[in-house]
Amino acid sequence: MGLSLLLLSFFTFVELNCENLFDTRHDSLKNDTEFLPTSAHHWTPYRYWRKLNRIGQEIVSCGMLDTLAVMPDMVALTEVENDSVLVDLTRRSLLRQAGYEYVMTDSPDERGIDVALLWSPFAFRLINHHSIRIVPPKGFRPTRYILYVSGEVISGDTLHVFVVHAPSRSGDERATRPYRQRVTARLAEAVDSVRRTSPHARILVAGDFNDYSGDASLKTLLDHGLTEISQGAKGAHGAKGTYRWHGRWDSLDHIFCCEAWASRLATCRINDAPFLLEEDTKYGGMKPRRNYQGPKYLDGFSDHLPLVAVFRL
Repeated sequence: MGLSLLLLSFFTFVELNCENLFDTRHDSLKNDTEFLPTSAHHWTPYRYWRKLNRIGQEIVSCGMLDTLAVMPDMVALTEVENDSVLVDLTRRSLLRQAGYEYVMTDSPDERGIDVALLWSPFAFRLINHHSIRIVPPKGFRPTRYILYVSGEVISGDTLHVFVVHAPSRSGDERATRPYRQRVTARLAEAVDSVRRTSPHARILVAGDFNDYSGDASLKTLLDHGLTEISQGAKGAHGAKGTYRWHGRWDSLDHIFCCEAWASRLATCRINDAPFLLEEDTKYGGMKPRRNYQGPKYLDGFSDHLPLVAVFRL
């Protein structure tokens, strides 16, 4: 099989939490003052452009197929601020030669962070997209909308993609749990809606769910006929999850899909390339090389590692 035919036989999907990918300009409608040049984080244009290229480098490194260096066909991103950031990432960073197209949400999240989907126009043709609104429970702040995208992959199949960034666990995990369950319940409704129109729909769901495999919110998706293909995914350099908290690896990031696409899965792994890791001096071992620890600038990548799923077409 020739190289071009080999590459067309696979579809590489990446999910990545970018860890506060903000621009350096203040949005008067959002609480983004933490990431401005005058803030305690000293979020300068230099640091912003370095971060963009770091994220670009991280995405490029996810595209390895055996010994072949290829660009991922599709990338689901969370914690990206706005359209300006996506323009800079796809048109002005080291990703500019990849030709990625994208869509994103415009949510009422108070900090202004959203979710986005990037794709190669050689691997995917956009048909439709919209945001799915989440009504917050009483007493809770607005959260990110769910992004829905449909389009045609190179095999001719129509693929339905949902990108999620569920509410944080910070403050009180138990108190915020019903909010995350509300998000996945709304997501399950949207998946069921697609299936009512197209019973054999090809469906991918990915993002930062701020919950672990086995938690009630994720069981909702399993009950609606999705398979978590990222459960148990590991890296090649010691990562046993996408996130490390107090010395323990686990995954807040997940990829689910329908049975038809689960049967096409070639591999699902965590990209823990050595340059994405650093020594955990407090707990031992390695941890993601994040960009900030509180207000301290670490010149890293993200506090989450990417998930990489490769499907046979």
